[in-house]
Parts: sequence; C-alpha cells; structure tokens
Amino acid sequence: MKRALIQLHAAVFLWGFTAVLGRLISLNEGLLVWWRMALTVLTLWVLLLLQRRVERFPRRSLLASFGVGTVVVLHWVLFYGSIKYANASIALVCFSCSGLFTSLLEPVLLRRPLSLREVGLGLLCIGGIYCIFHFDPRYQTGIYLGVSGAFLSALYNTLNKPLVTAHTPESVTLYELTGGLLAWSLLLPLYLHYFPQPSFFPGWADLGWLVILSWACTVLAFTLSLHALQKVTPFTMTLTYNLEPVYGILLAFLVYKENRYLGPGFYLGLGLIVLGVVLQMLRLTRRRAA
Repeated sequence: MKRALIQLHAAVFLWGFTAVLGRLISLNEGLLVWWRMALTVLTLWVLLLLQRRVERFPRRSLLASFGVGTVVVLHWVLFYGSIKYANASIALVCFSCSGLFTSLLEPVLLRRPLSLREVGLGLLCIGGIYCIFHFDPRYQTGIYLGVSGAFLSALYNTLNKPLVTAHTPESVTLYELTGGLLAWSLLLPLYLHYFPQPSFFPGWADLGWLVILSWACTVLAFTLSLHALQKVTPFTMTLTYNLEPVYGILLAFLVYKENRYLGPGFYLGLGLIVLGVVLQMLRLTRRRAA
C-alpha cells in the first residue's frame, strides 16, 4: 500500500505540472489535446512493441478501453478549456469536485454500498469550489468547464478499476489513449469549425512543451497511477487527485505569479479541499491499523 501511495502522489505531482504547460502552449485546447494524445500514443506503441509488452485484449476489454479513452480525452479538453478561460489555479481547484462525483458513481457502476463519509468529504471539496465562485465570479466559464471535466475524471477512474485489475497497466494505458486519439481525431474537424486555430501544427517552442507534456506528464504519470489503482480504491485515488491543485497551484504561483490575482475566497476554498484530502488519508490509516 505504501508503494502504491508513493506512485499515486508522484503521478499527481506530474499532472499538477500539466496546468502550467497548458498555459505555456499557445494552441487552443482542442489542438493541444490532439497533439498530446498523438505524441503519447506513438511513444507508447514504439516502447511497448520493442519491449514485447503489448497485451492482446479480448474484444470486450478492447471496446471498453476505447470507451474509457474517449472519456479521458473529453476530460482533457474541458480541463485545458478551463485553463484558457480562467487560469491554471482555478482549473486545478475545480478538479477537486471529482471526489464527490466518484462517491456517487462507484455505488452505481461498481455495485458497492454508498459511503456517507465519502459523500461528506466530497461535499467538503464542493464547498471549496463554492467559496471560490462566490467570492470571485470572474472565472465563471472556466469554473463550469472545470467542474464538467472533474465529472468525467471521476467517471474515468470508476470505469477504469475493472480494466486495471484484469490487465497490465501499460496495456490499459496504451489502448485507452489509442481509443481516445481515434475518437478525438473524428471530432476535431467539427471542433475546429467552431473554434478555429491559425495553424494546425505547433511551433518549435510549443512542440518542446508538448513532448514534455506527453512523455513525463502522460506516459509516466498514467503508468504510475494505474499501478497504484491496482492497490487503492477509485475513491482514494480520486480524492488524492485533489492534491493536484496544491502541486499545480504552487507551480503556477512560482511561474506565473497567479497569487497576485486571487482573493481570500480562493484560499478558503483551497483550505477546505486540503482538509478533505487529509481527513481521507487519516481514515485510511486508521482502517489499516484496525
């Protein structure tokens, strides 16, 4: 369990860095996500084929992986849209809503009893979002996009649990992202029709950031998180993801000085989110000790 938690926190830190990279890259969210997926899928296929670690999935698991991958890509589009319409800090905090969504989705999709404690901890994070929205409504569109992306993130984690318990994490990542790339490639022309971009191809600076986003924040982070998911519950994973705002916000403060634009409501909301994560970690520790 200890190793799984270390892997999970390492993945979350890397994902926190994606918000900083999302603001650095000048492409709109649709193209940013497509290039991230394309570079990641190409890298994974090359690495796993060379290592002969591509697992053959039965048709049912393959279709399930493609479906989950579509959820992932839509989550990314909403997440980066939240960054573009608000800022990295707001987008990361909105992500914390996924804890509440997971506590409600798991009993339905995984057929386990509803945990009122998990719902309560999720509501605590929702309270954090409300504090930010109530005190500073300038980021309304970004918050809506961020919360919608958080729902899809919770759906991804819940649907992913059966896959990673039956197959290797590397192969699950490979097929999910391949399915996500195929799905977004079909949707991208329609997206660009409504949200046009001057050029489909990134500049050299953007390409460099995209490579880092692909290799470190996607390939490595996804593999670490899926290894962790084999040992921890989807809710624990999703609630730990709420530390992504902490890591990402600290980086955004360091790189972009976003703390100059955020009021007291933001810090109150962030405090509630951190409290929710700490309470869940204490709850897990006591359960293991018992």
